[in-house]
Amino acid sequence: MIDTLQAIHAIWKRDVQKFLRDRALLVGCISRPLLWVVIMGIGLGPYFRAESFGQIRFAVPYTYLQFIFPAVISLNIMFGAMQAAMTVIADREYGFAQHLATSPRARGTIMFAKALGSTTIATLQGAIVLLLAPIVDVSLTATQVLTGLGAMAAFAFAMSCFAIFLATRTSSFEGFGLFSNAVLLPLYFTSNAMFPIDPALGAAQAKALYPEWMVILVSMNPITYVNDLLRGIFIGFHSFSLKGSAVMIAICAAIFFGLALLRFLRIQKV
Repeated sequence: MIDTLQAIHAIWKRDVQKFLRDRALLVGCISRPLLWVVIMGIGLGPYFRAESFGQIRFAVPYTYLQFIFPAVISLNIMFGAMQAAMTVIADREYGFAQHLATSPRARGTIMFAKALGSTTIATLQGAIVLLLAPIVDVSLTATQVLTGLGAMAAFAFAMSCFAIFLATRTSSFEGFGLFSNAVLLPLYFTSNAMFPIDPALGAAQAKALYPEWMVILVSMNPITYVNDLLRGIFIGFHSFSLKGSAVMIAICAAIFFGLALLRFLRIQKV
């Protein structure tokens, strides 16, 4: 048991230290949320505050900056998990994966350690966005921060497992970048990250503003429930049950962990 914990700690520490030493990644995880908050938040803010659309009124009592603030957190976590999972490809490229494959540690232990390191990195990147709370006029209590970090860590674990699954299916950094963006961006933009398609605004408004297929697509997207949970925690606005959203994240984490583990075991046997 002690040997297993030591192995997990060693792999986790290696990946986290590698991230902290890479200044380019650190700059990226800081500049990305600034770009979204300043450009997107301020630029689209006046349109979001429109009072009516025909006979339908908008029901979100927040500025656009406040509305997208939790979604920017989820975006940074998603990118952080994808970047961290690239160590799986790097380990194969530089031979470290072969050393892990011949170690006495179980393959599940190695995969869990990689996921844990990626989760830590992605959660740190999400936590960086919290520093922008004063800029978007969001007041956070210690309870909100701690609860939010827990939700962020759960989502980061789910995304890390998903990213590792994708990384095991590609053989190059370039291929992984294209593959991950082809999955990541559609997932993000078909959620409620940028616009509020949700039950809280009423079915009439949703159908009047957007095609029905888009409303259905957003409601089926798991990222929608991540954003909704973070909004509920940080700004007190949520459209779905917070417990239901938390359960959705837990289910996704379990599924993605299972897929990543199966794929990881298969790769290690090759």
